[in-house]
Amino acid sequence: MEFTKQFLRAKSPCANGFRWFTRHIEDGVGYQQALDQLVAAGRVDDALWLLGQFGPTNAVLSVDRLEAEAVVFAGSVQVRGGIEVDGVIHVGRSIHVGAGVRAGGAIVAGEDIRAGASIQSGDRLHCGGDLRTDWGVHTQQSLHCGGDLRAAWDVVCQGALTVGASAFVGQDLQVQGGIDCGKSLRVGGHVGGAGSLRVGQGIVVGGAISGLMHLEAGWGIKAGESIHALGAIKAGESLSAGEDIRAGEGYGIFAGLNVQEPAWEACAQVWAQKPPAGLRSGVWKGPCAM
Repeated sequence: MEFTKQFLRAKSPCANGFRWFTRHIEDGVGYQQALDQLVAAGRVDDALWLLGQFGPTNAVLSVDRLEAEAVVFAGSVQVRGGIEVDGVIHVGRSIHVGAGVRAGGAIVAGEDIRAGASIQSGDRLHCGGDLRTDWGVHTQQSLHCGGDLRAAWDVVCQGALTVGASAFVGQDLQVQGGIDCGKSLRVGGHVGGAGSLRVGQGIVVGGAISGLMHLEAGWGIKAGESIHALGAIKAGESLSAGEDIRAGEGYGIFAGLNVQEPAWEACAQVWAQKPPAGLRSGVWKGPCAM
């Protein structure tokens, strides 16, 4: 794709950006070259606007290591080592990194992100496909994953967490915003946060679930330790905790919401050290043998 002033004008750019483009970038320049020139000139927002207008390409950037002020690339980025960027990393397609990724700004990939070490974003992290890392993920704002999320260590998110499919976190999951997971959620350690947790299928947690507002799963919820919420606890099938289950004051605990009442004995079991206060549906079966 080659750019001309007439071609760019058809996209209705802002007057300042268009004036700079016409003065500094020659007609017929390639798409990625235009992005590179904008980033080199410190006009990262203009580069992001251009990428948003014309979309991704099949180009591949393959390097041993990537260090820069900012990265805006229309295709895929493949790095045998790690990525260290002071500002944003915005890639039209995928990011594959042998080591870790650190960005002072946002990390955005239109498709998958795969890292051999930790992923750290000083802003938001947006992944259009699967996000997989052999270490952990830390973001200072929201984390959006369109496919599966798999992290061998902790996931720490200062904003909301949205996962389109399933999520697996090897250690702790700490989220300050809401958590929304389209399929299942499995966490090896503890789950904590300040928002609500909603999962389309089941939740399995090795440690405790605490600090969240409302807790809701389409299937069952199982925790190795306690399940504590500040609001309501709702499970489509059974509830199980190695310790106690406790909802917020004035809120109820519901098991078997997605099964018929005659099937509660088998499909809406509630296991805890003692009968939960505020149990509105389901059948308490006693302490969980874990």
